[in-house]
Amino acid sequence: MRNKRMLVVLGGATVFGLIAAVAVSRYLSSAQALTNNMHTVVVAKVEVPLGTKLVSEQLTTVQMPSDATPDGIFESADKVVGRVAVVNIAAREPLTDYKLAPEGSAAGLSAMIPEGYRAMTVKVDDVVGISGFARPGTLVDVVVVIQPTENNGGNQGPISKIVLQNIKVLASGQNIDKPKDDREAQSVRAVTLQVTPEQTEKLALAATEGKLQLVMRNSVDQGDEQTQGVDKRMLLGGERARPVPEPGSIKSEQPKPVAPAPAPTFMRRPRAQVAAPHDETPKATPPATPPAPRASVEVIEGAKKRNVDFP
Repeated sequence: MRNKRMLVVLGGATVFGLIAAVAVSRYLSSAQALTNNMHTVVVAKVEVPLGTKLVSEQLTTVQMPSDATPDGIFESADKVVGRVAVVNIAAREPLTDYKLAPEGSAAGLSAMIPEGYRAMTVKVDDVVGISGFARPGTLVDVVVVIQPTENNGGNQGPISKIVLQNIKVLASGQNIDKPKDDREAQSVRAVTLQVTPEQTEKLALAATEGKLQLVMRNSVDQGDEQTQGVDKRMLLGGERARPVPEPGSIKSEQPKPVAPAPAPTFMRRPRAQVAAPHDETPKATPPATPPAPRASVEVIEGAKKRNVDFP
């Protein structure tokens, strides 16, 4: 009896030992697979402002799973030191290639200018600068009010025309980032725009010969609007009221403008023709002939009586 109990205890211990060994083996295998699936990623140790040249004190490395690693990462901080941030980088945020300017770029505004573009500064006031809302990163159109040449259709009055569209604001004043104080934004007297070489020529001529006005547009709206410009004659012609769209709505969601009502048309009424005279005296209607009486027989069925008509 005692031997049977001993065998049962040894058998149970052996089974539990095998289960524990299998569980530990699986855990070590999964831990090793997870370790092999981890990548070293360079992240920002502190917040990095826009246009800052990175130094080693601002960087650190962490381990991240391969399926959660973004594209364009760096595994060594030495490959990042000296690069310039073209966007604001938060603390513990991975550094990727698209967030940094090309190697050799200088810190500041020059690192923000894409290849093939230029940065041009125009003088603004509270009205031209859209009351300080023309901040870095916003998109604007440039309108100029200018006196046309004498041989331009004989029109001697000034005209207004959109000369540049979808222009990105690189800096407001000397700030290449959004100002943290509203007073600082409203005190800006110059705005730097990102333009192509051809657009710099138009902008320089418009600023010299006319008066500029910046018009803010939605960052999602990248459409090209072709306008013919407005002179005094067209301005005094007025415009019909349009429905006000919801804030941030796209064109397909905006209400359609009401079409102008067509002008009323008048048609000459044809002359009535004179009918031939006729006797309007009502004719006497002959009296109706009463129907002939029909023969009927009274039938008694018990306590009931009824009349039966014969044809």
